[in-house]
Amino acid sequence: MRFTKILMAGAATLALAACGSAEVASPGEGSFGGGTGGGTGGGGGTGGGTTPATCPTGTTNVGTITAAGGVVLRNCQLPNLIVGGLALQNITGVIYSVSGRVDVGSDRGPNPAAPIAGSQQGILTVEPGVRVFGSGGLDYIVVNRGSQIFAEGTATNPVIFTSRQSIEGTTNADSIGQWGGLVILGRAPIAACPAGVTPPNIACEAQVEGTNAFYGGNTAADNSGRLRYFRLQHSGFQILPGNELNGITMAGVGNGTVVEYIQVHNSSDDGIEPFGGTVNMKYVVLTGNDDDSFDTDTGYRGNVQFLIVRQDVDRGDRVFESSSAGNQALFTRPTISNATLIGRTDNGGGDVVLLNTGNAMRLYNSVATKAGTGTCFDIDDAQTTTNGPILRSVFFTCGTTLRTDGNEDAATSAVFNFAGANNASGTSTLNGVTNGANETARPTTAVAGLDPFFVNTTYVGAVRDAADTWYNGWSCGIATGSTC
Repeated sequence: MRFTKILMAGAATLALAACGSAEVASPGEGSFGGGTGGGTGGGGGTGGGTTPATCPTGTTNVGTITAAGGVVLRNCQLPNLIVGGLALQNITGVIYSVSGRVDVGSDRGPNPAAPIAGSQQGILTVEPGVRVFGSGGLDYIVVNRGSQIFAEGTATNPVIFTSRQSIEGTTNADSIGQWGGLVILGRAPIAACPAGVTPPNIACEAQVEGTNAFYGGNTAADNSGRLRYFRLQHSGFQILPGNELNGITMAGVGNGTVVEYIQVHNSSDDGIEPFGGTVNMKYVVLTGNDDDSFDTDTGYRGNVQFLIVRQDVDRGDRVFESSSAGNQALFTRPTISNATLIGRTDNGGGDVVLLNTGNAMRLYNSVATKAGTGTCFDIDDAQTTTNGPILRSVFFTCGTTLRTDGNEDAATSAVFNFAGANNASGTSTLNGVTNGANETARPTTAVAGLDPFFVNTTYVGAVRDAADTWYNGWSCGIATGSTC
């Protein structure tokens, strides 16, 4: 959890942009090569034949970029403000870039029935196979309240948002923080309210970390678009200490938004961080992220099913940092089922699951493991105990299953050992992310009655067996032989 220091952040952003460093925001992508492309065919930046001389309508031709393998691509830059509709087409030999902050629409306010006067809607559509890159930490995309993004790939041809270094083929397993990331802002309820406002309330809105943009409202079914078969990698940037861009920030995003088959890989901060909102997610992969993998805060009450988290060998903090900063009238309560949570394999980093400041996570049918002396589960404060977190059918494998640090130790043990909860600790038999004998033997808990979003399963964890390959084709680093 982090808090926006907006005045300082704005000053820092201006100062950093003025530096002109490639590690910050690029003043314009410019030319990184030239000439005529060869290559292997395909669209969205894989290229082949003659490099197109022009860019699609709505983008700016800023030269070419030489991709891995010597393929020369036409570099088509997005405008810094998208109003109306902009479609990024999959055109052979064309790749798209962002330079600085790209706003999709302007903030239309918390009330869909009464948009802010003079505000404008934007809709960004990204076709299957398209790649979009940034060159520095302050190159990022903000989808404002009342606007939408439709980035929909396919199982074999995902949409990829990444860094320039990734396109050029110079990234490695430790490449993080090479561009900003994606921020999606909605009008769903949040808990970070102004003084005197009790959530849920249309007057409850706040500014999100990493930008000066507003989020929140009281429209639970708010629709910010669709992310499907979508991968985002090598992102994240620190504006100021404690104020960072994540891989994907979802602030006040409503459950009318579709988020499924998505991956965040190698963010320098959190992988995904929902600040409030009700957005649901299904089939999610989070790998190699440098801070917390999934960080929930300020009244988030969405559902998640089929989640793979795998931290790097020696990078990353907590798998779940589950906080509830803001008004406790809308405390944070994510509901998660069928997660496979694999912590870093050295003795560093935080607990696999940490609940604090009133977070009442409900975790079902899941597997959590952390090698060495690491700890699996901890409750940190009395407000969390009062709000009532739930664990059911969770199989833990850690050096220490429950943290005993003097903070709510009895509650930590009680939640884990609740009669009939089917929780257990034991030896992991995971084969990569696939269940082994010990995981398969764990009884499950029915979840379909919690919300129509969920489906019941006969297994714990995200991946039933070797035949269960929902992550194949569009994600990286999970399937055998797949690298990022």
